[in-house]
Amino acid sequence: MKGILDRIEDGRYAVILVEAEKLELILPFDCLPAGSHINSWFTIDAENRQLSIILDEETSLIKNQQTEELMDRLRMRKKGSRFKRK
Repeated sequence: MKGILDRIEDGRYAVILVEAEKLELILPFDCLPAGSHINSWFTIDAENRQLSIILDEETSLIKNQQTEELMDRLRMRKKGSRFKRK
């Protein structure tokens, strides 16, 4: 399953959202692979009570590019406020 690092709480706990399973994993930030940061994507495997978390750099890159493209399109649509004073 895939999950995204949503936030870090108290500087110690990582909150990973697994959308397909509607699951929120909370675990020590130290357990995450090196290079993990907010919005990093992971491949998560849970077998025999063992949790394996692998940083998915390819998915992270693709999702970041999609976000940037969407933000660019939204910025282009912005024509200013309709509520400006004259």
